[in-house]
Amino acid sequence: MIPLEDNVGDIIGKAQRGLGISDSELAKRGGISSEAIRKLREGDFDEPSLLSVAPILRLNGRALCELAKNEWHPEKIEACDGLAQFNTDYHGMAVNSYLAWDPTSRVAAAFDTGADSSEMVRFANHHKLNVQLILLTHAHSDHVADLPRLREETGADVFTPAREPVPGAEPIEEGKQFRLGNFQIDTRLTWGHSQGGMTYVVTGLARPIAIVGDSLFAGSMGGGNVSYEDALRNNLEKILTLPDETIICPGHGPMTTVGEEKQHNPFFAGKV
Repeated sequence: MIPLEDNVGDIIGKAQRGLGISDSELAKRGGISSEAIRKLREGDFDEPSLLSVAPILRLNGRALCELAKNEWHPEKIEACDGLAQFNTDYHGMAVNSYLAWDPTSRVAAAFDTGADSSEMVRFANHHKLNVQLILLTHAHSDHVADLPRLREETGADVFTPAREPVPGAEPIEEGKQFRLGNFQIDTRLTWGHSQGGMTYVVTGLARPIAIVGDSLFAGSMGGGNVSYEDALRNNLEKILTLPDETIICPGHGPMTTVGEEKQHNPFFAGKV
């Protein structure tokens, strides 16, 4: 099983950077020592310290402690006809890409390329899938690294968020819809981690699917590099309002569901 992308230290660091709270300020407001903050950042679990800083960082203390104690991991997503995940290595970092297809007509869409699209291409050929679309969640290099080869191998049309142009890709805005066989793909702008991060919501298969790029991870989220507040708001309003059974397909880490993230993600538990 793919491990979680972030540990508790990563989550605390993302919240601190997003809110502009230094270690010394966090220690003072939490009534604990700077040494205790440093230990938390390094993954040294101390429940009272963790619970003291959680509300200052607008994080859910219970969910944070679950992660610190390794008590939660999203349930493994059982094989879903019409969805496949591919995990490749990009300079020591694992990155995901996905295929979604109509089981009847075999027409398919690829979401991002990962570092190497060869396994995706082999899978599509083996299962006789006709990949007609390549949809990019955002333009960070680990997600588009193998675009030239994937485009050449499939002949598919390529689309990218308008705020993040990619050579040879057609820019799209929020609200753009695609139809492939019996399923539909809707687009939701979930920027904040990147300037134009796009979530693709697939309906018409056995379960709804949201390919979210780096907007949201199992138990965490992408760093709010562009706007932390907008990253939080977009995840809450445009991803976590989807039906609980919706499969979330993140750019890093394991797949999860809307229902699990509403309960166990420290950034969002208790807020939806």
